[in-house]
Amino acid sequence: MEDNRQQRLLERELYQIEQIRQLDSEELEIEEVENGHQSSDDEQIDERAFAGASASGGYTFNTSLASMHSYLGEVEDTHNRLAFLDGGVILHVPLFYLEGVVLFPEATLPLRVIQPNFIAAVDRALRQVEAPYTIGVVRVFRDGDNGRIKFATTGTTAEIRQYRRLEDGSINVVTRGQQRFRLKRRWIELEGAPCGEIQIIEEDLPLRTPRDAFGKLTPLRNLSTANVSHSKLLDHDSDDSFESELSLTERRLHASAIKSSSHRNFFSESTSSDDESPVCEPQPLLHSRNNESIEDMSAKKYVSERPRRRAQREFRSVPGPRECPRAFWPYWVYRMHDSYCLAQRLSDMWKKIVGTPSMDALVRQPGLLSFHVASKIPVSESTRQELLEIDGISYRLRREIELLENFDQIKCRSCQTLIANRSDMLVMSTDGPLGAYVNPSGYVHEIMTLLKASGLALIGVPTEEYSWFPGYAWTVAYCATCEYQMGWLFTATNKKLKPRSFWGIRSSQVADDTH
Repeated sequence: MEDNRQQRLLERELYQIEQIRQLDSEELEIEEVENGHQSSDDEQIDERAFAGASASGGYTFNTSLASMHSYLGEVEDTHNRLAFLDGGVILHVPLFYLEGVVLFPEATLPLRVIQPNFIAAVDRALRQVEAPYTIGVVRVFRDGDNGRIKFATTGTTAEIRQYRRLEDGSINVVTRGQQRFRLKRRWIELEGAPCGEIQIIEEDLPLRTPRDAFGKLTPLRNLSTANVSHSKLLDHDSDDSFESELSLTERRLHASAIKSSSHRNFFSESTSSDDESPVCEPQPLLHSRNNESIEDMSAKKYVSERPRRRAQREFRSVPGPRECPRAFWPYWVYRMHDSYCLAQRLSDMWKKIVGTPSMDALVRQPGLLSFHVASKIPVSESTRQELLEIDGISYRLRREIELLENFDQIKCRSCQTLIANRSDMLVMSTDGPLGAYVNPSGYVHEIMTLLKASGLALIGVPTEEYSWFPGYAWTVAYCATCEYQMGWLFTATNKKLKPRSFWGIRSSQVADDTH
């Protein structure tokens, strides 16, 4: 099976390399960019039709070419795939300190290693017995107050998948993120390689609504008209229900919640069959209780009018038969923390905003989905570092949903000049609207691709050499207000390529404020 998989990958890469060669052999036409790159009327109509969508439909660029990082030249596969390490394991690995880059598990990171100390780090990784072909990637940044260099304490291990040693001694490397870690300490070895002691973070399991939290009780409207005592209500199905785990005080509070709910007509009169289950398929989940008093909880959750109205909206949005809560908390509280419900919501938002295909497979793996979106969401590097440091799948998913809800504008970090709107986002790589690329000097840039941008000034002439996007020439773009480099304009050198142009904006130069 593994041999067949490797053969398919090799055939795919050979096919893509042939496509690159065909692009290079065709007649190249570089169009002059004037007045901040003004498109023709026909192009503007075509661009608006595909704003915010992936490179499909009227676009002809093969997005898989960018993710191959063909500008690095031919690289050899290491054929090494390290098994995932247990959480809590402590390792000594060579470290790469990268400014402007946040690596997530499963994300691709290209490197051009020029400096002798980092060449020594790669050599150490290739020959080490413990965690072979593995390096640790840590973000470095400047303190906003004093300008000093600071090191993040949370990073990601990266496995060297491909590499090539050049004649000048430099090394081109393609790595893939593996697991998050905490940086315990760091040092420089005798040969100059930066190394560190790291501890692998143990990732939690996805949370799911407990099955016994919502049972099949008698319809509440029937209960309100019949002389059914609250004690009988609490004793219903007591052997296997969630109520059997509640204390006497919690049962009284729960009974009062049900009584108040019956007057609000939260639920339908019909009950569900034995084969029906809640909207998010439940699995057993331990229900924790904090030290807060039950009276305080009652005041916060059931006396207040706002939570009741919110719960009512949540129940009305649930399709099919509605079930009566037997748990301490109302249904909408569980939905706030159910990893699978959050994953579905995030997937729907991502598809709507970015325009990528369905991510149903990732929805069934909320942890991977949270890292997938975090590695591609077009926000500032500091915000992405915040996502990397979040422990807990549901918490990370909720933060990503919040970011997408508020994501509306892209601004310059230095002067807050508006550069683009959310609708200007464009996917030019299978890695998504944001990806990492390395220049000839070894500096790694994470850029977000946009169809249109404003407030930028171009410096120099279009250059094809070392282009991250085959068939496009790049021109350096600066913020017209503060004159900081914002990124590049990419213009098609082949008349058959569409879009004719697009922008690559550095995430490190994007403001945290997105609305």
